[in-house]
Amino acid sequence: MNDTGSNPAPAGGVRIVQVDGERAGQRLDNFLLGQLKGAPKSIVYKIVRSGQVRVNGGRAKPETRLAAGDQVRIPPVRLAEAGDKGAPARGLLEAMAASIVFEDARLLAINKPSGVASHGGSGVNFGVIETLRALRPGQELELVHRLDRDTSGLMVLAKKRSALRELQALLREDPAVQAKGIAKRYLALLSGRMPDGVMSVDAPLHVGLRQGGERHVQVNPSGKASLSHFRVLERRGGQSYCEVRIETGRTHQIRVHAQHIGHAVAGDDKYGDPAVNRRLREQVGLKRLFLHAASLEFALDGGASPYVLNAPLAPELVEVLDRLGG
Repeated sequence: MNDTGSNPAPAGGVRIVQVDGERAGQRLDNFLLGQLKGAPKSIVYKIVRSGQVRVNGGRAKPETRLAAGDQVRIPPVRLAEAGDKGAPARGLLEAMAASIVFEDARLLAINKPSGVASHGGSGVNFGVIETLRALRPGQELELVHRLDRDTSGLMVLAKKRSALRELQALLREDPAVQAKGIAKRYLALLSGRMPDGVMSVDAPLHVGLRQGGERHVQVNPSGKASLSHFRVLERRGGQSYCEVRIETGRTHQIRVHAQHIGHAVAGDDKYGDPAVNRRLREQVGLKRLFLHAASLEFALDGGASPYVLNAPLAPELVEVLDRLGG
């Protein structure tokens, strides 16, 4: 059976879906989110990890890359009836419409506000992708990558499957395409006085789960190779305003690497310094994580079509810098 559509699984039984060429290279979890429209990520990960999803008859991981012709077994999943979740709030729709910083025939880029999740799930009905699909009914939109809920800044969505495939290949950190990959630049306020120059942090990261399913990342020799480069732009109020360039895209990478070198990201409730966070909240009004995805540089069409996309620093973070002074 060849099924390239995106209809929900019928309530009755298992589907076997053959991966077509358009979806070759896509991660299994993203493929399933496309097949099971409306299913929260938590359900998708649950059916994969429990072995209910099979690829060519075998178990697979959420990050497994699919190939053309693969046979994916998708179990019946009870999805909320259309309309059960309602629609995104008008304020969220307006904020997402106003956040668009770039668009062409292939790509859509937004300056994501802090507090908005990339995907719905875990108690959140509407993330970036659901809200943009509500804004653009009938248009194919797929997330190219994700940002932490508390991180603001540049997020790219693909409007064409060919662009999604090419960008995912560039993000894959494959040595064959590494030189042509994606340059990622962030802005962050780190606690304390960072030394001058570039501080490179080469420390493997391991993702663990705490009770309740919360992800917690730590530096661990058994983790995945992770490389970040921190450079001080300015020192303000005893803190360090930095540019961060990352060569890998691990979960919470910048936040954990910053903690690892003793200069946690300001406003980080998970990995930060509670005393510093409290002082910055009281003195300069920092009520969120001071981490912003500022720019992405890459090229499509095998390098023939360069893109340089930028997202201005969120206004509330600009205000914090102003209040910190020199």
